[in-house]
Amino acid sequence: MDVQHHAPMRSRIAPGYTQSDAMPPVPWHDPSGVRITRVSATITAPDGVNLVIVRVDTGEPGLIGWGCATFTQRAFAVAEIVNTYLDPLLRGRDISDISDIWQTTTLDAYWRGGPDLGSALAGVDEGLWDLAGKRLGVPTWHLLGGRVRTAVETYTHASGRDFQELADQVSACRDAGYRHVRCQMTVPGQSTYGAAQADRAHSTWDPEAYMRLVPNMFAQLRERFGDELEIIHDVHERVDPHQAVRLLRAVEEYRPFFMEDPVAPEDVDWLPRLRAHVSTPIALGELLSDMQTFVRIVTERQVDFVRCHISAIGGLTPARKLATLAELMGVRTAWHGPRDVSPIGHAVALALDLSSGAFGIHEHFEFSPQTMEIFPGTPTTSDGMIAANTAPGLGVEFDEDVARKHPPVSASTNWHYSRVRRRDGSSQRP
Repeated sequence: MDVQHHAPMRSRIAPGYTQSDAMPPVPWHDPSGVRITRVSATITAPDGVNLVIVRVDTGEPGLIGWGCATFTQRAFAVAEIVNTYLDPLLRGRDISDISDIWQTTTLDAYWRGGPDLGSALAGVDEGLWDLAGKRLGVPTWHLLGGRVRTAVETYTHASGRDFQELADQVSACRDAGYRHVRCQMTVPGQSTYGAAQADRAHSTWDPEAYMRLVPNMFAQLRERFGDELEIIHDVHERVDPHQAVRLLRAVEEYRPFFMEDPVAPEDVDWLPRLRAHVSTPIALGELLSDMQTFVRIVTERQVDFVRCHISAIGGLTPARKLATLAELMGVRTAWHGPRDVSPIGHAVALALDLSSGAFGIHEHFEFSPQTMEIFPGTPTTSDGMIAANTAPGLGVEFDEDVARKHPPVSASTNWHYSRVRRRDGSSQRP
């Protein structure tokens, strides 16, 4: 008869912590400090793009901080993180503890990184920097070491379904005072990034057709506008790495100011090979949210311009550290600044631009009148430049009553990022 031996039951020891809704005070708790009373997120879409704005309320009447938490492709998820997780975590914290709040909020999620948490955290972080300036009655850039320039050079966007349409837009940009213009042109029959489609039914992408078009576009721009125009072009990782080498070599003679995102985030290890074969300036980082990757590509000088979405990496606190690292390495900054960065987010980039020796160029989006009504103090250009703001804090406010007139759009508006395919049916990275 078989005898079965059973191992004795092991007594389990409970974890060494207990769940509690109450956060213990920090070791340096100061009873006289100004406290956070509420953190909340609002989504508004005045230009058909969801913008996530964070409001930081304090115990001091009328003292409110504003931050940009925009990750437009996942706006509703970011707002939920702010309202459900960060609000109860941060109530009662001293608004002066910007660095500690950034660290502890990052660690509270346990899992590190990601643009969803990064964007939610950025909204709070930028709101705190806004409050810091407002409490002292000075612009936030004062607190970053003061300005090193009186204004920042900007670039804007021009695109066309053919060269004539593109040239007309570039001419309008030059007439408005811009010396730097991002130029995109539709590849006939293709769903082209950054340019209008001749036919909305087009959803395919042919990298080789694009590779033939871009050098010709550069040649025509140089012939039409001469050498004084600084031309920027966004590849948006729509070519394979070996094609990126060919493309950047093909446009080298036309002296681009920079070529943006020639490789995808998954292919950053190709950058050393790209650098070895071309002298065309490279800007990269819009789709990266991992700070350690930024550290590597900057310290190894694999790019000429570090270009990240400040919200995605967690706000002004990590961005100012990245700007300092870039300055030490001789790399310049060109923070991501399209229409899916709110005017508050643009003001954050401007605070860094004004105070950083690493500044390279500021991407400027010309916001609509309805957006400017929601965001009093929205940065505007004069002769292609933005002057230093003098208002306390970030210099941009948020009118919640007007914002409610422009409710968020459906999440499905972003599905086009995954609908573009190559001729063989395989998906194309956006």
